[in-house]
Amino acid sequence: MSRISVERKHSLGREVAKQKAELLVEKLVSKYDVKAHWQGDTVEVKRSGANGVISIDDDTIRVDLKLGMMLSMMSGTIESEIERVLDKALA
Repeated sequence: MSRISVERKHSLGREVAKQKAELLVEKLVSKYDVKAHWQGDTVEVKRSGANGVISIDDDTIRVDLKLGMMLSMMSGTIESEIERVLDKALA
C-alpha cells in the first residue's frame, strides 16, 4: 500500500479554495474513476484499490490518499498530477 499526501497553502478563503479543489476532484473522477462525496469542506474519494480525503481549510488544501497494490505502481504519476492541478488552480 502506498500513501500520497499533498498540502498547499492558499490565501483565497475557504469558499474559493473549495471551488478550486473541485477542479482536482473532477480530474480524479474523470481520469481515475473515483467516486467523490462532499461533506462540508471535505470530500471523500473512493474506488477499488484507493481511498482518501481532500480537506479544505481557511488557508490550506490537503490531499491524503491510500493506494492499493495495483495503483501504488502509479503513485508518482498520481501525486505529480495532484500537485500540478492544485498548483495551477491556486496560482
